[in-house]
Amino acid sequence: MSHVAVDFAGHILILSGPPGAGKTTLARRLAARPGSSKAHLHADDFWHAIKHGAISPYRPEAHARNAVVTDALAAAAQAYAAGGLLTVVDGVIGPWFLAAFRRLAAPVHYLVLQPPLEAAIARCRERGYGLQDATAVAALHAQLADLGELRAHALATGEATPEQALQRVVDALASGAFALPR
Repeated sequence: MSHVAVDFAGHILILSGPPGAGKTTLARRLAARPGSSKAHLHADDFWHAIKHGAISPYRPEAHARNAVVTDALAAAAQAYAAGGLLTVVDGVIGPWFLAAFRRLAAPVHYLVLQPPLEAAIARCRERGYGLQDATAVAALHAQLADLGELRAHALATGEATPEQALQRVVDALASGAFALPR
């Protein structure tokens, strides 16, 4: 498959989805594509930056801490985008945390990968790190399956290969249909 250039300098793409959706794999591949310069911000790194007082981000009592981390992530994304880079943010970022990104000067695109639940759980177990609790994965999967007014931002990945899923992401970005209104 050819690697068409991806030229969205100064834009931010939030690549969200439940654990095991393939966000990081796709973000890395997208960031390596020809075209405008790109940065990949792995949201987990922002949560792991908290050493003392860390709370697992999927726990209900972590909501306030998650908001702080999301604000830091959005600020970093804006800085890279202001420097002319397509900034790919990959993480479990639900609609409830989009306010931090809607305030940014850069155009923001929001795409939520939606794999089958069984596939997400299997991927989490296979990779041997991160969230492996099937109940927590299922809860996050359910939260990101019901996007309400943002349901058009969902991208079902089904049994797509990583290359097919990447092409769907590139096509979605190019369509402009996943841009968030400010």
